[in-house]
Amino acid sequence: MLRRAEDFIALNSRSRRRISPRALISYVTVASLGFSLPANAKHTYTTFDPAGSVGTTAFSINNGAIAGSYGDSNGVNHGFVRAADGTITSFDPSGSVLTNAVSINEGGAIVGYYADSNYVYHGFVRAANGTITSFDPSGSTYTDAVSINYRGKITGAYKDSNSVVHGFLRAEDGTITTFDPSGSIATNPNSINNQGAITGLYTDSNYVVHGFVRAADGTITSFDPLGSTDTNAHGINKEGAIAGSYNDYFKVPQGFVRTTAGAITTFDVSSALSTIVVSIDNRSQITGAYIDRNYAYHGFVRSANGAIRSFDPPGSAETIPESIDSVGTDNGAIAGYYFDSSGVSHGFVRSP
Repeated sequence: MLRRAEDFIALNSRSRRRISPRALISYVTVASLGFSLPANAKHTYTTFDPAGSVGTTAFSINNGAIAGSYGDSNGVNHGFVRAADGTITSFDPSGSVLTNAVSINEGGAIVGYYADSNYVYHGFVRAANGTITSFDPSGSTYTDAVSINYRGKITGAYKDSNSVVHGFLRAEDGTITTFDPSGSIATNPNSINNQGAITGLYTDSNYVVHGFVRAADGTITSFDPLGSTDTNAHGINKEGAIAGSYNDYFKVPQGFVRTTAGAITTFDVSSALSTIVVSIDNRSQITGAYIDRNYAYHGFVRSANGAIRSFDPPGSAETIPESIDSVGTDNGAIAGYYFDSSGVSHGFVRSP
């Protein structure tokens, strides 16, 4: 399988599990350890599981609808979409023996990847009406679609016949363009915004990981926070602000946010062993997880002014936020999953 951004973060944070589910430029780094505020009681939590689920992972929220995956009692993984009214529909591309739904746009289109009966992985897009189309870049032996914008542009990664990983952009008409930052030996896009800008990470020939942003015109800029030994650019909002995590000198993940002008602010949840950033909304609110002194995961949300609140759904032993909503009445809602005391995962949505 492709080495996803989450794998890189988890391996370097002494994690027990994977967060689902990473040429220098001019930048300004502002040290900001973050200041934590108590949990806000006005927020409410809704937990959910598709029928037959023995483990639910919610990955993406947009306009109140949530996409994710769940495992059944036979060990088979299926995709699902949870409508804003709470109705859950499960689905699988034809011939799938494993389905992961990763991203949903504000129109309800979903992308992800699935394995066929030969365990070859393909990308798919599921239209709001339920029609599913599979696709692969030319020469792909493994396709991983990870993000879709409201126009239907899709980004992700694929592996070629030499096991080299490249980025791709799939246009609305199905045309696929492949790309790599200069010097990359492995490219992993993570997110595309509604303007068509893509962010993610790539590995250079020295096996150092850097962040990148690819503008809608195809121009690619790489970047790293000051002191970074590995950079994972994970989310991008409509203005082009980017949020992610980086490993410091001690290989401990910290958070960062990069403005459209290239200024980078670093931050960490107070008293956390490590901070893992996964999503940024159009108000520059950031969500992710942090690891406490007992190596347990908790959720956090960071406002645009830098204030950080931690949170956990009721009954959570460990909390994994995955996405923050930017549109509709659920603007600011956070979706993800949590593990109960028995180690079973459930989906959740935290009200804005």
